[in-house]
Amino acid sequence: LNPWPVIGGVATTICSEGEYVKSDGAQVGDVVVLTKPLGTQVAVNVHEWRVRQTPKWQELSKRSIISLEQAEDMMHAAVCSMSRLNRHAGSLMVKHHAHAGTDVTGFGILGHAQNLMDNQAAEVGMELHTLPCIANTTKVEESGVLDFRLLKGYSAETSGGLMICMKEEDAVAYCKELEDIDEEPAWIIGRVVEDPNRKASIVDDFKTLEVEMKA
Repeated sequence: LNPWPVIGGVATTICSEGEYVKSDGAQVGDVVVLTKPLGTQVAVNVHEWRVRQTPKWQELSKRSIISLEQAEDMMHAAVCSMSRLNRHAGSLMVKHHAHAGTDVTGFGILGHAQNLMDNQAAEVGMELHTLPCIANTTKVEESGVLDFRLLKGYSAETSGGLMICMKEEDAVAYCKELEDIDEEPAWIIGRVVEDPNRKASIVDDFKTLEVEMKA
């Protein structure tokens, strides 16, 4: 007999066409929106290293990669991001005519982008040109202390944001309204392109954004 309680559940609903967004409708010319920054795995691990004073933390400190204050701010930003629900981000998708979307969690942004492209009705691919990351997580990644694969698109996210395909004019309005509600930004990070191979990729000259959380 298992001494630990095991609790599971499922939620279902009934809704009509037009009340939800299917995951297979991305179109050539769509842009890609991300509603939360990347880097939660990096932030949480650095916090754990700092608390335990591990050799990895000592190396980061010795090489002046990141300060104690920056590590604390990074963890605070990660907690704020993880604790913010995707409720508003999801509820605005129909209003702003989203064509497809998914969340970004354990497979990393590129892993989930590929899963999304594999599910499309049209022969389309995705090119990501911008990676918004919690401030200072890229410094940790580039230090070589541990390869989280953050800039390769495969760093796992916990309670990550939504990745949504929609027309650019709709995306601009969506990001503005979401920021008005959540008081945190969303970003246009890529585009949907014609591709019979349905490949998701990060372009060679991608850029990163250092995201300072407002909370």
